[in-house]
Amino acid sequence: MSEVEFEPQSPRLFIPNFLSLNECRELEFIHKSSSTVGYRPIVFSTTLSHLIATNSSHFIIPFIPIRERLKDKLEEFFKCEYELFIEFTGLISWSRGASIGWHSDDNRPYLKQRHFSDVLMYTADDHNIHSVDEITEGERLTLALWFSRDGSHDEDMKLISLLSRHLLHDNMADSYLPLPASSNMYWFSKDQASNYQFGFNICWARLHVLGYDIYISQDSSCESDVSESLLKPVRLVRENELLDQEFVNIMHALQVFC
Repeated sequence: MSEVEFEPQSPRLFIPNFLSLNECRELEFIHKSSSTVGYRPIVFSTTLSHLIATNSSHFIIPFIPIRERLKDKLEEFFKCEYELFIEFTGLISWSRGASIGWHSDDNRPYLKQRHFSDVLMYTADDHNIHSVDEITEGERLTLALWFSRDGSHDEDMKLISLLSRHLLHDNMADSYLPLPASSNMYWFSKDQASNYQFGFNICWARLHVLGYDIYISQDSSCESDVSESLLKPVRLVRENELLDQEFVNIMHALQVFC
């Protein structure tokens, strides 16, 4: 690991190359195959609770060592060993046109439990201002974590509870197959006031970028919502060739080809 750098006059810790290239690629794959529409326009997110809810809890495994390594570094640097709890973990991406001005991550009454925050896979200039300039090209992906001294906000306890319910009530034989969330969580509309009349399914869009299109059976009702059709078994088309494999849903296709 590279030498830790920090500013003596500012309570910030900089760790260059904290994540390996392989770790970054793995997190990118998870996000592109599992993300939903985020909390701001043109922003997409993947949370650990969402991975559990969509039957993709195996994707949590790569996060675990990263979270623990980072928590150890924070506790050591800020001299608060064994005091911190992970409050939130999520992958957040910013697409072209997205931005956010300077802010703190505890700037709402319901966020006051956030005592420390971290952003990984992050690039900034020497000023290190906590903001996002407008994205002009591509997609800016970050792994965001928040830490609290308040154990009642421990994310792990909530995740264990979700996993327990999931394992007790779901069919373990199909546990490796994803179950998409509500279709509106994947529907991107730049104009949020349009009531979703204009937009696109982000899962379909990611497959399109990879060079694939979706084949929808002619047996499907023409009156049915296309987004709902994508929750059903689908096949892919590439360069006018219909691929043989059938996927249980579009999320399954993304996890294979993304």
